[in-house]
Amino acid sequence: MDRRKIEENIFKTLMLFSTFVVVGSLAFILATIFLKGFRALNLDMLIKTPKGGYYLGKEGGILNAILGSLILGVGATFLALLVSLPVVFYLNLYLKKNSRFALTLRFFLDVLGGIPSIVYGAFGFTFMVFFGLKASLLAGIITVALLIIPIMTRSMDEVLKMIPFELREASYALGANRLETSIKIIFRQALPGIVTAVLISFGRGLGDAASVLFTAGFTDYLPYSLFKPVATLPLAIFFQLGTPFPEVQSRGYASALILTAIILLISVLARFLSRRFTKHGI
Repeated sequence: MDRRKIEENIFKTLMLFSTFVVVGSLAFILATIFLKGFRALNLDMLIKTPKGGYYLGKEGGILNAILGSLILGVGATFLALLVSLPVVFYLNLYLKKNSRFALTLRFFLDVLGGIPSIVYGAFGFTFMVFFGLKASLLAGIITVALLIIPIMTRSMDEVLKMIPFELREASYALGANRLETSIKIIFRQALPGIVTAVLISFGRGLGDAASVLFTAGFTDYLPYSLFKPVATLPLAIFFQLGTPFPEVQSRGYASALILTAIILLISVLARFLSRRFTKHGI
């Protein structure tokens, strides 16, 4: 057999094996969560807050954790977007492509993106102790925002780098300045990728437990203030699975099923919005 044919078959086998591992891992995780959590899933979990002794097997639900995670995730994503978007446009429109400062900034963003979330949680906790602050929704929002800023920034940065340079030159040739080109041309062209980056970052912040363990705290009440503790789904799952009661552990898997469903919904929404905005691109 030809050497090229052998190499092609080897790499094709490796690709098929890798695909099987990825798809199989996802299917195994989903099946495990579904089989262990679906029986415990009921309407009370979605519409009620924990009653006294909920984590000991008594009545109640995790509505506080669901709303807390959504509010914290939305707040952190909005705050991260306010920081990431200007940085990305500055990197791609006001700096030369291979300038030393741009390369250094991207390097630091990659490093920040690789730091474990527990380190961000420890940093947020240290910051809170220094200023005498207590665990709160605001502290959780700030910490999660710091966690997802490098992820969001680098994702949007890769999107903007794929936009043809000739498009910018054509805009400049028609008399537009850099700000007008950024808002009216580049932003519109990059909108599908930006939306995808924002939703992916939102999902990342929504499912993180380590960064909010010491900063957002936990409570059985619905979120009503930025300066009070807030419950989150990852911590609710952690507390339920950590109990010795089988019934509560089943609720923990049910909570994990709810969180997984939310993340999958966000992924589908990102794909849908990306395709829809692409149709309206330039």
